[in-house]
Amino acid sequence: MAVKDQSIPFGTSSDFDMDGSQEFDPHPFTIKLWPPSSSTRTMLVENMTQNLSSESIFSRKYGLLSKEEAYENAKRIEDECFVAASKHFEKEPDGDGSSAVQFYAKQTSKLMLEVLKKGPKPKDGEMAAVDRPVKSAEVVFDISGGTRAFIDAEEARKLLSPLTEQGNSFRKICLSNRSFGIDAAHVAGPILASLKEQLTEVNLSDFIAGRPEEEALEVMKIFSSALEGSVLRYLNLSDNALGEKGIRAFEALLRSQKSLEELYLMNDGISEEAAKAVCELIPSTDKLKILHFHNNMTGDEGAIAISEVLKRSPLLEDFRCSSTRVGSVGGIELAKALETCTRLKRIDLRDNIFGVDAGVALSQTLEKLVHVKEIYLSYLNLEDEGAIAIANALKQSAPSLEGLDITGNDITPKAAPALAGCVAIKKSLRMLILSENELKDQGAVLIGKALEEGHTQLRELDLSTNLIQRVGARCLAQAVSNKPDFKLLNINGNAISDEGIDEVKEILKNGKNSVDVLGPLDENDVEGEGEEDEDEGEKEGVTEEGEGELESGLQHLKVEQD
Repeated sequence: MAVKDQSIPFGTSSDFDMDGSQEFDPHPFTIKLWPPSSSTRTMLVENMTQNLSSESIFSRKYGLLSKEEAYENAKRIEDECFVAASKHFEKEPDGDGSSAVQFYAKQTSKLMLEVLKKGPKPKDGEMAAVDRPVKSAEVVFDISGGTRAFIDAEEARKLLSPLTEQGNSFRKICLSNRSFGIDAAHVAGPILASLKEQLTEVNLSDFIAGRPEEEALEVMKIFSSALEGSVLRYLNLSDNALGEKGIRAFEALLRSQKSLEELYLMNDGISEEAAKAVCELIPSTDKLKILHFHNNMTGDEGAIAISEVLKRSPLLEDFRCSSTRVGSVGGIELAKALETCTRLKRIDLRDNIFGVDAGVALSQTLEKLVHVKEIYLSYLNLEDEGAIAIANALKQSAPSLEGLDITGNDITPKAAPALAGCVAIKKSLRMLILSENELKDQGAVLIGKALEEGHTQLRELDLSTNLIQRVGARCLAQAVSNKPDFKLLNINGNAISDEGIDEVKEILKNGKNSVDVLGPLDENDVEGEGEEDEDEGEKEGVTEEGEGELESGLQHLKVEQD
């Protein structure tokens, strides 16, 4: 949220009391928190995969993991942590599971950090990291590891002492996960000022947590002044609940930047006024390649301001504006502005309230984005009309599309032919997420048939919670059963009979993949098939009794690609 005028703890969380100690909410829970559902575990693996394979200060130091290696590590980490946390939970059988959840989260973060610092596996003929010659000079300075805590002037001197060594070669610094007060900032300021001519990357995310507003703003001004005039390619100010006042506290630094390639302002309370301040204070974005605005309260007016930044960013490759409360008006303006970003490779607009009109406007933009590889459009209220428009647009563009997520958009079988036609020609797809819609068997069959031929790189297919029954489930299993790189088929949360599940497993066993690629089925309603939607099912020909006739008819279905 934006900064208020009263002296309250300032930052992204209330984890800290004013004396620097951590708070613990003693109020008891009335529900069990452990174990997590299978769908929650699957989602965690997906999130870890994304984090492990995304650009970060660690990837710049140790190397970037491929999607495949990231997934393998994410699955291993989650499995290990789930087992360990379950054993931990056994020691508190009468508890609510909160301790197990905390243990699970802590261990997961720890193992992810180990993977990131280990870096990618060496390729054939390449030495392992431990065998490579040690570089003569350190380039990255990072104090984000360890326990999150307030730091005073003395500790700041100790932590930052390597930066004061004569002739050091540090170009990338990360000061996140530490809460700087004014005294500590006065220590850090001169040190940063002495280095600003050599710095290229600065991460100040989550560096004022728990501080009163007045102190936090003064700290930001000190850091901003110290770094003014530096020539940065990477700047991360995320997780600081900046609001407009916080953005303006960084005015000196922001106005001096003319070579930024990556800018992160996530979870910063970027309101309409703060978004306008961003647009005003960053004079040049003509070199910007990555712009992330996740989890703010930007709204329509804020989105219009951000659209102006987009229009000045012709080299942009990765744009994230998810969970920002943007409605139809703002969505349309963002869509129009993105037309100028012809080099876009990744678009993430998830969890906004675009609606059909903004979806149609976005489809017109997508027709012009030939380089895009990943598109995330979940929970945008697209409905059938918006989904059809986007699918038809993608048929004409994005020839190398690798990932498409249209979860939770009220999509019915009406949109399935257009979606299937799009999917059929996207032979480079690695991930297709259509969960939490209403595609039913008709839609599932069309999607399955669209994926049957080619699509050898496909790794994940998710049609969970789509009112799918036996026929659709079998068709999806058949579509992925022989994909060489396939890892996860998620059809949970549907209404597949026990017999249908057995058939799915048999199809997978008889293919090149094993049944291990089948995701959890703990939320599948085995008794739901043919009951709740019986009347509708009879009309559509998907009841148990009519399966034979339906399957026969489906053999002649064609996917519309034109």
